[in-house]
Amino acid sequence: MDSRKWRVLILIALAELLAMSLWFSATAVAPELATDWGLSPAETTWLTNAVQFGFVVGALLSSLFTLSDVIRPRYLFAGSAVFGAVCTALIASVVNSFLPAVGLRFLTGVALAGVYPPGMKILAGWFKQGRGLAIGVLIGALTVGSALPHLLRGIGGVGQPRLVLYGAASLATVGGLLALLVDPGPYQAPAAPFDPSALGRILRDRPTMLANGGYFGHMWELYAVWTWIPAYLAASLAARGSSGTATGLASFIAFGAIAIGGLGAVIAGSAADRWGRTDITSLSMVLSGLSCLAAGLVFGSSLVVLVPFVLLWGFVIVADSAQFSAAVSELAEESYVGTALTMQTAIGFLLTTVSIQAVPLLANAVGWQWAFAPLAIGPAIGTLSMRRLRGLPAASKLAGGKK
Repeated sequence: MDSRKWRVLILIALAELLAMSLWFSATAVAPELATDWGLSPAETTWLTNAVQFGFVVGALLSSLFTLSDVIRPRYLFAGSAVFGAVCTALIASVVNSFLPAVGLRFLTGVALAGVYPPGMKILAGWFKQGRGLAIGVLIGALTVGSALPHLLRGIGGVGQPRLVLYGAASLATVGGLLALLVDPGPYQAPAAPFDPSALGRILRDRPTMLANGGYFGHMWELYAVWTWIPAYLAASLAARGSSGTATGLASFIAFGAIAIGGLGAVIAGSAADRWGRTDITSLSMVLSGLSCLAAGLVFGSSLVVLVPFVLLWGFVIVADSAQFSAAVSELAEESYVGTALTMQTAIGFLLTTVSIQAVPLLANAVGWQWAFAPLAIGPAIGTLSMRRLRGLPAASKLAGGKK
């Protein structure tokens, strides 16, 4: 069984990595699309926000109808990944204006709601011990996958938006097919009947909602930084007189800053299984919150200062992400873990639509130097939520009693 569960972990992590390349596929090439289609800054932002809203709608519908617990996760994962790939390929092949692009990006987000939560449920079915590490590997794969479009753009996609979009669609299709090779694990609850009251029970469970509170604070910061870190980097490089090479260099640094979070998620997952989920998530959020403030201090600095800073920020900003999901999988009603995870992500991603929209408005008001500073509020609230969870008797269910 040990060898089988590690095989499943490798397969589903690779599938997640490839499928999640869809998320920022249009965001990475937004400068080119904005020029080609004559988009305003607000319209350009919606190339990302539409995915967030689509994910929220897809996750809420999945939660309402308990799809993650009624449909076998591997089939939901595979079908959703391929559908999202088709939507992205259509943007590359037939779309040349804002409204159809936003519609397809919205549908891509709906599709991704059938990829991320089912992936977590699959691993929860295989890992009872070491669940934090397993979900940490999955979130690490998600993180690297989210960064892939920036890499595709950096190595040949500047000025070639269709190349990046087709590349992401192809990778996601392969990821969906890989998910079909994964069998359900020995700890996976059998398909549950549709129960409209299940979501209400989850919302009334205080320990589960405190774990969600940590996740919501974390998400307030995460996707806003992931979305706008290329713009911050380009502005910082330009402030030092590097405007001629800022675009390509910013893409490479942004890829590194996002992708290194994969390593952070894996290391934090192992640490949380050993020392406790509440402590590791609290430490991560304190460091990432401080980074939101420190971004203003290092703005315009040399690469010797700027690159290590954003790599450290990228490492800690997502290190805690998997542990909120692992905590909910340990605290929630066993038969509806999939629904609990989907609801968690739905509300978390709804919050991201606000912070993603707010950052460029702040940048217009105070400049990119201090645009990230208000995001520190999220990690502060999330840390308080996890400290309260630590004091409850139910926290003994976390990480085999390691809170």
